[in-house]
Amino acid sequence: MKPWIVILFMIVAAGAAAKARAGTKPLEVVPSVDVRRYLGTWYEIATIPQRFQKGCVGVTAHYSLREDGDIDVINTCRKETLDGKERSARGKAWIVDKTTNAKLKVRFFWPFSGAYWIIELDKDYQWAVVGHPNRSYLWILSRTPHMDGAVYEELIRRIAAKGYDLSKIKKTLQPS
Repeated sequence: MKPWIVILFMIVAAGAAAKARAGTKPLEVVPSVDVRRYLGTWYEIATIPQRFQKGCVGVTAHYSLREDGDIDVINTCRKETLDGKERSARGKAWIVDKTTNAKLKVRFFWPFSGAYWIIELDKDYQWAVVGHPNRSYLWILSRTPHMDGAVYEELIRRIAAKGYDLSKIKKTLQPS
């Protein structure tokens, strides 16, 4: 199947999912993000798995500021095991809500981009939760490969209150 057909199908499916959730309160983002503090490496603690992440473990995302003010994104993972073949994808992100800096768009290949909304953020920038307004995407991120269990459970509680289906969230294997 041609890649553009798959992408078109994904867009239509995302729209249908959003329509199905029409009764759900709109997803809120954090009040403010200091982009420079957000830059650097994040470890994926848990996610709603997506087709493009199939078989990924040891997932990280690295963000760095570009000269034009946008953000370079490098997502890296290992295939199937922590010793598996490394895969990476390079992309670009840009802020779409300059008031909060919490709503971004991310593009890994032109012309398609997706919403990247920061919906929870530690005051010290040690963890974050990134979602999509239709709630079909979610990432729990940490500056370290492991997160304190109490913090994780509190984030899960907050995510549930935001209308996410917790049965879809899976923890990501990270190195010890």
